[in-house]
Amino acid sequence: MESGQPEGRGLPRRSLFKAGVAGGLALAGAAAASTSATAVTEAAEDAQDPNLRRDFDVIVVGAGLAGVTATRELRAKGKRVLLLEARDRVGGRTWTDTWNGHMIERGGTWVDRLQPHVWRELNRYELPIMADVGPARAFMPTLTGFQELDPSVAYVRQNALFTKFFEDSTRIYPEPFNPLKRRDLVARFDGFSMRDRLDQMALRPEDEILLTSWTSLYGGTSKRGALTHIQQWWALSGGTFEAFHGVNTYRPARGTVSILNAMLAESKPVLKLNSPVKSVVQNANKVTVTTRAGEAFTAPEVIMAVPVNVWRTISFSPALPAAHREATNVGMGVTEERKLWIDLANPKDRFVAESPEGRGDPFCFMGRFNDGDPVVAFTVDTTFDETDGNEVERAIRKIIPGAEVRDYVVTNFPKDPFALGTGGYRQPNQLIRLHAKLQQPHGRIKFAGSDIANGWNGYIDGAIEDGLRVAGSPTLSGPAAAAASAEERIVVPMVNRELYRGLGRR
Repeated sequence: MESGQPEGRGLPRRSLFKAGVAGGLALAGAAAASTSATAVTEAAEDAQDPNLRRDFDVIVVGAGLAGVTATRELRAKGKRVLLLEARDRVGGRTWTDTWNGHMIERGGTWVDRLQPHVWRELNRYELPIMADVGPARAFMPTLTGFQELDPSVAYVRQNALFTKFFEDSTRIYPEPFNPLKRRDLVARFDGFSMRDRLDQMALRPEDEILLTSWTSLYGGTSKRGALTHIQQWWALSGGTFEAFHGVNTYRPARGTVSILNAMLAESKPVLKLNSPVKSVVQNANKVTVTTRAGEAFTAPEVIMAVPVNVWRTISFSPALPAAHREATNVGMGVTEERKLWIDLANPKDRFVAESPEGRGDPFCFMGRFNDGDPVVAFTVDTTFDETDGNEVERAIRKIIPGAEVRDYVVTNFPKDPFALGTGGYRQPNQLIRLHAKLQQPHGRIKFAGSDIANGWNGYIDGAIEDGLRVAGSPTLSGPAAAAASAEERIVVPMVNRELYRGLGRR
């Protein structure tokens, strides 16, 4: 087999797939098929060269979906905005890339009607979407190894177990986009990890292993991840296994970067790539942002739209408040999770595989959901060397005997200095103690990002929601969220999978 190609960046975004979804769907209209957004500048009528300007109305640090959303909203209000991005691309912990002739998502990937902010953006820009077909077979863990099952059978027992695991979730979150609506109930559960809930359930070993592939994927370990975080996702999904398990079925047909491209094309800010920030200094009148290259920019207001884990790498004066320091030092994004795209010569069919926590099976989740696509896999095993091609193949063969790996590529956001972890996932007590405080400004500095969103915290939808919030634009919740979710406008079938794969070769 060929050796793997490790990469230093990537966001494993959620592996909830709905088995048996047939064909593809598209929102009306089309968009550019570029997999990388390019820098754009403010309107030509601005007499001053935007590349020479040093003073702005607002500086946004971080060109992920939260930062780009906030930028668009501020530009619509007539603000002169400088958007600073540390990398040579936009997207942050979303990352549309090409690999071996395929368009792949190294980071955030999926969208859903239950996620109203991203759904509204797809409709706003008429961006086509597609649906994953789903697996034809499932490899589920047993006490003695793995059992191959039909997907319609594989999830029957898991349905009952998940429903029991999430008992009381909709009561704790009667308004799931307002996570502290029932602060009294949240406070009773927020100190518990997912491991605590598993221990409380006292399941038979053969049942517990059907849950831990999920609980470990999100928390990094079941012991690390907060029970209240995944309970909120369950409530946001409507409190059913079918919706929760199927929330990651759709994806933008031209990649997540198509959303960013559309926002940037509309807003036309001054965008400076390759500009990691070194320091942020504020006084009574303005904030000065200095990059590592020594460029200094000023504005009356700054929006920090970088991951919580990254705050600690930037010098703030005055220093960050205690809650912000605690959050960035303890961490919110999972620091163990890596995502792999694997070119398997065998098997060639669509499948899904789940592995339990703590048994030495590195891949907690693995699967191919569309004919001809690479296989996606996630690992949180810190003892597993994902850069060793032979070790990767052995791990796959433990689940699927006879599997043959031609090539693979790794995305590792925990090692990316501009992420230091994957998508936000709270630890116990962080919701009740820190969440509201992290949304508060620090003088002239505001904070935004999926990590601190009210709703789909850790998802693309949460990033867009928080970008709207920090820019002072309305966010969706309650009846408004339901109305946006119902606004489907899906009219164009997209069953030609070659069209999707061909986009990655352009």
